[in-house]
Amino acid sequence: MNESDRNLRIGIIGLGMMGKNHARVATETDGVDLVGIVDPMGDRFAASQGVPIFENLHELLEVQIDMAIVAAPTSDHLSVGLELAEAGVHAMVEKPLADTIESATRLRDAFDAAGLVGCVGHIERFNPALQELKQRLGDGQIGEIFQIATRRVGPFPARIRDVGVVKDLASHDLDLTAWIADSPYESVNAQTAHRTGREFEDLVAVTGRLANGVITNHLVNWLTPLKERLVTVTGTKGAFVADTLTGDLTWFANADVPNEWDAMSVLRGVAEGDMIRYAYPKPEPLKREHEAFRDAVLGIRNDVISMDDGLLVVKTCEDVLKSASQAP
Repeated sequence: MNESDRNLRIGIIGLGMMGKNHARVATETDGVDLVGIVDPMGDRFAASQGVPIFENLHELLEVQIDMAIVAAPTSDHLSVGLELAEAGVHAMVEKPLADTIESATRLRDAFDAAGLVGCVGHIERFNPALQELKQRLGDGQIGEIFQIATRRVGPFPARIRDVGVVKDLASHDLDLTAWIADSPYESVNAQTAHRTGREFEDLVAVTGRLANGVITNHLVNWLTPLKERLVTVTGTKGAFVADTLTGDLTWFANADVPNEWDAMSVLRGVAEGDMIRYAYPKPEPLKREHEAFRDAVLGIRNDVISMDDGLLVVKTCEDVLKSASQAP
């Protein structure tokens, strides 16, 4: 029987904070049957949706899955991913792809060699605000892009144990920035801080330049009692502000009407024009991500984030950490 003639059988490795959301969405995705979940700690969040819980990956593979979501700790991505590739199972690995460049490279190479779909869960690319932004940038609405600035702050997430804020949170911003600008990073400079007594950094400030000349800056931390997820893109014709928490996209246009108040015109520099908050459909990003993974496995479309892109993000994260380690 061809994969297109039946529902795909999917398994999930890891039933933590992200895994429980994957379990929910997998049971809601057409053409996919969630047949098993691996977590040695069991169903501690009551999120299994009635699906069998296995203690190890070997038991999951015995129920003959076609595809898998890897939502295990980052340090386990390599071993889990290699076992899936060897078993001929398509996989979407939660970001970051791996905890080191070497591990990310091995994962990429393993799935390429096996001819399998191997992709990375950089979910922000499926956020409706950023997809709308990406389309409008492609249409030339902003003109030339000058700068992309992101702010991703909030309280400390108890779920994270094995990486710092750069690989867990800033990886989102490094990926989405290169994606919406269609350009990789040329250079980064960073400062980090350790304020909570943990092994890994919990605050980072990054400035960068993309290969196409766009200037970037990213403020990311686990130390703020409010949660913000903002992306601001500034260009010749105005600025976009995307809020990925609400899915809203707002356009601030440069004025076409001359400012007759000369003193105020000089003070402001760029004249303020119309402000528009756009209306568009806002499907759940995780659902869109699952649908893209399903369709990639079926060969219908290829909108997933490749492991090549995931590897680039890991490399950029390492560049950020290296820069911070060399800072005075």
